[in-house]
Amino acid sequence: MKKVAVASNNKHKIEEIRAILSGIYGDAIEVKSLSDIGFSGDIVEDGDTFEENAEIKARAAAKLGYIAIADDSGLCVDALDGAPGVYSARFAGEPGDDKKNNDKLLDMMKDIPEEGRGAKFVSVICCVTPEGKVVSARGECPGRILFERHGTGGFGYDPLFCCELGKTFAELTPEEKNRISHRARAMANFAEAVKKTKIFD
Repeated sequence: MKKVAVASNNKHKIEEIRAILSGIYGDAIEVKSLSDIGFSGDIVEDGDTFEENAEIKARAAAKLGYIAIADDSGLCVDALDGAPGVYSARFAGEPGDDKKNNDKLLDMMKDIPEEGRGAKFVSVICCVTPEGKVVSARGECPGRILFERHGTGGFGYDPLFCCELGKTFAELTPEEKNRISHRARAMANFAEAVKKTKIFD
């Protein structure tokens, strides 16, 4: 069994990645968090793109001798020129707060009509081996921003993001979300890319 460190301590994100990886690789991979592998300290995500930030996080965790996977993801809103983008987690300031982020987004979009509320979730998965080999993949999920929250599941902007199923991410079961989410799509693309590298063989 391969041990893979997810470069995150966000329990929601780790569980999503664990579930998606399990669906692809079964029991062949054991997923660890940063705290599980004894990683302490903060990783400064100072990249300008999802790709840069994902690689920064994965490289930091790989230094401890693990195959490391990092996800950098966010919400890109058409009417806000792609914001909050790489600043999604800290849109309303530090430290990141889901309620404040959602409140700020709703306030900024309060005068934007239905037809102008297009958005997409973006996820970039990056894997770095202890030897420095890098594999990455991107996934996107299109949708729109609602005028108010719907649903109690998920995290982040999930209650405001209505996806192609006609529900918000917060209204979906974890299984439904893990079939269509940006992270699931990035993971599927990553699985195809990683087959060529034999990292998990």
